[in-house]
Amino acid sequence: MTLWWLAYPLLGMFAGFVAGLFGVGGGLTITPLLFMLYTAQGFPVEHSMHLALGTAMATIMLTSIASTRAHHGHGAVRWDIVKRFAPGLVIGTLSGSLFAAWIPTRPLAITFTIIVYYAAIQMILDFKPKAHRQLPGPVGMAGTGLAIGGVSSLVAAGGGFLTIPFMVFCNVVIHQAIGTSAALGFPIAVAGTVGYLISGFKVSGLPEYSLGFIYLPGFIGVVAISFLLAPVGARLAHQLPVKQLKRGFGVFLALMATKMLHGLLTG
Repeated sequence: MTLWWLAYPLLGMFAGFVAGLFGVGGGLTITPLLFMLYTAQGFPVEHSMHLALGTAMATIMLTSIASTRAHHGHGAVRWDIVKRFAPGLVIGTLSGSLFAAWIPTRPLAITFTIIVYYAAIQMILDFKPKAHRQLPGPVGMAGTGLAIGGVSSLVAAGGGFLTIPFMVFCNVVIHQAIGTSAALGFPIAVAGTVGYLISGFKVSGLPEYSLGFIYLPGFIGVVAISFLLAPVGARLAHQLPVKQLKRGFGVFLALMATKMLHGLLTG
């Protein structure tokens, strides 16, 4: 064991609390930090980002389970939406993670940043969708899930940064949108983890204790703590008023987008 491994449980505390509070997988918040840790440890530069993405995606599997259980206890998971969203999310996530190594990341990151800023503004300004607006039919949900899954796999996110604004836009109550998003993080994480395992399986030069593009010490260190903190964040989410929660999530999205934009401009 190295001293570096002690940093992973600290990441897990942060990721788990955020995952429960905002219904996100936590991967979006820890991927940049994992990348910095891997770089500091001297991991191969050409593989550090893929390892960060793969490890973050794997952590979402367990974090999303803990978060979903807590939100389900409050009756806040719309399982009907999960069933309609899941097929497209799985296909999109698996496809994106399998081809992650060959897709240019800079154009994707710029598009992603714009989308997240747009979603953040909607939440902060408490955008009110038209009263008659509803979720689309099966084809529309499948297509939306396909797009969200593809983007999620390439930024190692559980999809909450897009699924929550989309559901709120379609008049789903914010607490239900957060709880449902937590449940949707699981199929995204499973498909993404499989993709990063396969795409990194035959890659040479990966650090010891790697399984594909998943660095096992990082994965274990993060999930050991995040699994415990996710229910804490979920309980707090149901104690906050709707407007405050929406604006809090909007600020959270804006901070993540700003961090990514800073990386694009300085990278």
